[in-house]
Amino acid sequence: MSTATEHSQQIACSPSQPGNGLPEEVAHSRAVQIRANADLYGIDRWGHGYFGISEQGCVEVKAPTAQGEKSIELIEIINGLRQRGLDMPVMLRVENLLDDRVSKLNEAFRSAIREANYQGTYRGVFPIKVNQQSHVIAEIARVGERFGHGLEAGSKAELLIAMSTLRSKDCLIVCNGYKDEEFIDLGLQARKIGFECFFVIETPKELSIILERAKVWNVEPLIGVRVKLSTKVDGHWSNDSGDRSMFGLTTMQIVNVVDTLKAAGMLHCLQLLHFHLGSQIPNIRNIRDGVTEACRYYLDLVQDGAPMGYFNLGGGLAVDYDGSASTHMHSRNYDLNEYCVDIVETLMNNLDAHGVPHPTIITESGRWTVAPMSVLLFNVLAVGNFDPDPLPDPLPENLSEPVKSLLHTLKDIDIRRLQENYNDAIYYRDQMRDAFRIGDINLRERALGENICLTILNKVAQQVPKLRRPSADLVSLLDSLSDTYYGNFSVFQSLPDAWAIEQVFPVMPLQRLDEAPRRRAIIGDLTCDCDGKLDHFVDEVGHSPTLQLHEIDEDTEDYYLGVFLVGAYQETLGDLHNLFGDNNVATVRITDQGQLEFVQEIHGDSISDVLSYVEYQPAELYQRFREMAEIAVRDGKITVSERQQMLGLFNESMRGYTYFES
Repeated sequence: MSTATEHSQQIACSPSQPGNGLPEEVAHSRAVQIRANADLYGIDRWGHGYFGISEQGCVEVKAPTAQGEKSIELIEIINGLRQRGLDMPVMLRVENLLDDRVSKLNEAFRSAIREANYQGTYRGVFPIKVNQQSHVIAEIARVGERFGHGLEAGSKAELLIAMSTLRSKDCLIVCNGYKDEEFIDLGLQARKIGFECFFVIETPKELSIILERAKVWNVEPLIGVRVKLSTKVDGHWSNDSGDRSMFGLTTMQIVNVVDTLKAAGMLHCLQLLHFHLGSQIPNIRNIRDGVTEACRYYLDLVQDGAPMGYFNLGGGLAVDYDGSASTHMHSRNYDLNEYCVDIVETLMNNLDAHGVPHPTIITESGRWTVAPMSVLLFNVLAVGNFDPDPLPDPLPENLSEPVKSLLHTLKDIDIRRLQENYNDAIYYRDQMRDAFRIGDINLRERALGENICLTILNKVAQQVPKLRRPSADLVSLLDSLSDTYYGNFSVFQSLPDAWAIEQVFPVMPLQRLDEAPRRRAIIGDLTCDCDGKLDHFVDEVGHSPTLQLHEIDEDTEDYYLGVFLVGAYQETLGDLHNLFGDNNVATVRITDQGQLEFVQEIHGDSISDVLSYVEYQPAELYQRFREMAEIAVRDGKITVSERQQMLGLFNESMRGYTYFES
């Protein structure tokens, strides 16, 4: 693996950064370009106030501290990572942002409750499944302790995390998911030591196990029911909402739960109503409708004798990934304050008319809490483009008719006939390819014809922006000729949602933002898979299939990209496609004095690690290769010293990073 000494050279924030005494007109022009790039990449729209562009043209993180906002360029953080021997790619977590999200969520609900004179309180819980990393959960528990902010567990492993991480008994533990006897036993132990640990009933058969184990342990359980609302939501999870919801009890099943608890003399244990509309709800109207419908369940459960007291909305507080502040599936048409106020007011409007006390409000806002804290950092390794080569001079003689026609089209390009020029280029190119298939032209002539066609298409594409009403073919031409920037990362490991559910994450270069980006590109990863790419990006008007980037010399220039808002689900869901393992992880904190503090550094998987994950034994592989090398020595194919070099390389590679190393 590369060492810290191999990375001692600092990365400049902006290669074009001028010195002191910059002429005023140049400084103004530079500021204008920075502003244009901020608009192009939408950083002010999706950055939540946490990210911006510095005067030097670099992306900076703007971290809340006790002494106000402090800013540090991400390139400075990358320099610190390289000095510590952490190669790209790196998942960067900024601890200040996580702290700020937990605080803002609780303070926003407190403010809404106070202003509405709501008589209940707010008790948030973080769903561990959204980001199970130890440092993340520990930090949420630390910051959330003063608010009574607890944890949600959907498995036995997550419940063990919650029981051992939370320090204050004011913090709730909510147990969702399917629960077996051991899961329930663990939750009952949490009750014994003083936690308010709720079992949310997902299926009818769970109740009998809860009642049976409660008798064994002599503990009164806290019980909730998850209702299946008919409310439909907008966005990605629309097909899983309403009657097609994956989880929750039907109305008949809820009635049976109440009757069973009554018969057992334990209806007083039913204290919580739970529902979940979806992970990312873009439309505030869906949230109001869901709360309104859930209030009817809550009221009837109270009237049926259940004490209730807790109203759990589950997740749904959305992240504005594309910055459009709309009902698009990757956005939301409300802010945090509106979300809190609408929930509080809707509860009051529905419960006050029936004289029912205001319950404790619970939300399981995971995505909103952790998404902004993490940025995937990676370098560009190479660039592939569709730029034509210069045509030979003179041209070969005796060219075929399709190639001659392409040459004629090239000479005939005119903005008044761009559509015709485009159509002719495609027509004659296809004729040429047919001729090649049947052997009428050879490889060299086909290569020349392809290059002529590419020259035509590039010239046509340059003229398209000048047209008032270009056709769909011409509009898409620029994107079809876009470059591929090959990044040092794996989509499947670090950004699985971009592949699996077409999640859009903001992507942008981290430096040279005082320069205009002239190239259009998609981003390919290191995997040999056609799906290993990013081809859906945030831009000024919405979404684009390409991203504008700077022209680079990959042999001499370190060019870095960042993928933002990736703190939710991505680290947990990543897989081992092509055996690219977990990447390096760094957690940083920006101090009150504006200094950069490296809180935690975790080296990513070695090749040995990932091989063991898929049931190989690294020591056995080494032994088998050693035997093969020994046979090669015996057969005279290699020398003993060459054998030692091979074994050394094999061993070193086993310990190395799975990603590209400088």
